Amino acid sequence: MAELRCLTVVLGDQLDPDAAAFDGFDAALDAVWMAEVAEESTHVWSSKPRTVMFLAAMRHFALDLQARGRPLHYTRLDAPGNAGSLAAQLQADVLRLKPARLVMTAPGDWRVLQAIKALAEANGLALDIREDRHFFCSVADFAAHARGRKSLRMEYFYREQRQRHRVLMQGDEPAGGQWNFDADNREAFGAAGPGAVPARAHFAPDAVTREVIALVDTRYAHHPGRLESFAWPVTRAQALRSLQVFIEQRLPWFGRFQDAMWPGDPWLYHAQLSAALNLKLLNPREVVAAAEAAHRGGQAPLAGVEGFIRQILGWREYVRGVYWTQMPAYQERNALGAQQDLPAWFWTGATDLACLRDALAQTLEHGYANHIQRLMVTGLYTLLLGVQPRQVHAWYLAVYVDAVEWVELPNTLGMSQYADGGVMGSKPYVATGKYIQLMSPHCKGCRYDPAQHSGDAACPYTTLYWDFLMRHQAALARNPRMALQVKNLARLADAQKQAVQERAAAIRRGEVGGVHG
Repeated sequence: MAELRCLTVVLGDQLDPDAAAFDGFDAALDAVWMAEVAEESTHVWSSKPRTVMFLAAMRHFALDLQARGRPLHYTRLDAPGNAGSLAAQLQADVLRLKPARLVMTAPGDWRVLQAIKALAEANGLALDIREDRHFFCSVADFAAHARGRKSLRMEYFYREQRQRHRVLMQGDEPAGGQWNFDADNREAFGAAGPGAVPARAHFAPDAVTREVIALVDTRYAHHPGRLESFAWPVTRAQALRSLQVFIEQRLPWFGRFQDAMWPGDPWLYHAQLSAALNLKLLNPREVVAAAEAAHRGGQAPLAGVEGFIRQILGWREYVRGVYWTQMPAYQERNALGAQQDLPAWFWTGATDLACLRDALAQTLEHGYANHIQRLMVTGLYTLLLGVQPRQVHAWYLAVYVDAVEWVELPNTLGMSQYADGGVMGSKPYVATGKYIQLMSPHCKGCRYDPAQHSGDAACPYTTLYWDFLMRHQAALARNPRMALQVKNLARLADAQKQAVQERAAAIRRGEVGGVHG
C-alpha cells in the first residue's frame, strides 16, 4: 500500500465537498474517512428521525464523494467489527491505514473535538484542524467581538454582521430605516386559522434512505420517534429544492406568522431549513442571499425577510460564538439551581395539556418543532417546572433532526432555560398559559384554564409561572426586566400563594399533566 499522506476526517454534520478539509486534497495521496457509530445515537437517546437524518445524509454524501473520485474509507453502523465510537473506529483505521497526518474541518461538538485531539496526540499524528467556512463569522472574530463586553446581546452582534457583510443595507443605513422589524412579526392566525398554507418540499425516501430507515427501526427499535412520514432533504439537490420552495411560496408570510401556532399543522410558514444548514447541505450565504433577493425583487416584504435573515445571520452565528467561547464550563451552568427530573412523558407525548401534546406529537413524528414551540411550549414548561438543565439539553439534542450541540446547547441552556444566568438573554422567558392562548387555539380544546392559577382546572403553565416567581423572587427582583412581573406577586393573598405552591408540588410529583394507564 502506498503511503497515505492525509486522512481527511469528515463528520456527519460536515457534508460539504468544498469544505476547508478538502483544500489541497489529492486523490493520489489522500483519502476521506467517515464512520457511522452507535455512540452518536446513544450518548443521548437519539430519536429515530434524527438518526435517520444523519445516516441517510452521510450515505448520500459518500456516494457523491465516490462520484468525484475521492478515495473513501466508510464504516457503516452494521459493519462487522464496527468499533462503536468515533474515536475507537478512527483509532482502528489509523492503525490500519497509517496516515502521515489527519485533516478535518473544525467540529461542531466540544466532546468530539477533544476525542479526536486526544487520539491524534496518542498516535503521534499531526492534526490539521481548519476553519469552518460555512459560517459568516469565525470563532476568533466572535471572541474579538465579545472581548471586554459586560453582556453578549445578539442585537449588537447582528448589526455588526449586517454592516460587515452588506446584507439588507442601503449605504450605511439598514434597509427600511431600522435594524429590527420584530414588532411586525408577532401575529396570531385568528379564529379562521392559517388557511391553505403552501406545502413544504417533501422527499419520498429513495433506496439509500429506505435502507437506513430499516436499519434504524431494527437496531434502535426502543428509541423514541417514528419514521413512517420521514421526508427530510438528505442530499444537496433536495436541500436546494427545499430552499427554493420556501423562498417562493412561504417566505412572503413567514415573518407575519413566525410566532403563531396551530394544532395539527407542524409546518405552517416556517422554513424547515435548519437541518440542511446544520449538516452543511446548504450554505447560510446562499440562504441569506436568496431571501434578500426575494425582497429586492418584490416577492417578500422587508419585515419578514429581515426576521428570517436575523435568525441565520444573527442568531445562528451568535449562538455558535457563545458555544465556542463559553465551553466547556457552559454545559454545567445551572443558575437557577433547577433539579427536577424531566417528565417521562416528554419521550412519549402522553400528556393532557393540549399545547404540549401537539408539540410533542409532531416532535416524535417528524423530529421537528418550530422555534416558538421549542421556546414557549416545551422549553417554557421545563423552565417553570425547574427541570435540571442537562436533562433538558439531552432531550432537545436527542429529538430534533437539526440538533447539533453547538447550536442546541446554548439555545436550550441559555435562551430557553436561563441556566447561564443571563449570558445570552437579559431575562428568563416566562409567561402564564395566557401567552399560549394568545398565539394559538390550543386552550379551547384543553381541560385546563390558563386564567386560573390554582385548583383542579388551573393551567399548569399558569400555576408554575406564579410558583416560579415565588421560588426565585429575590433574584428576579434585581433584574430590571423582571421587576414588574415580580411585583405582581403582591396581587396574590397568602392563601392563594399557598394554593399555588401546593398545586405546583403536585405537578412536580407527576400527579398533574401526564396521562396514566
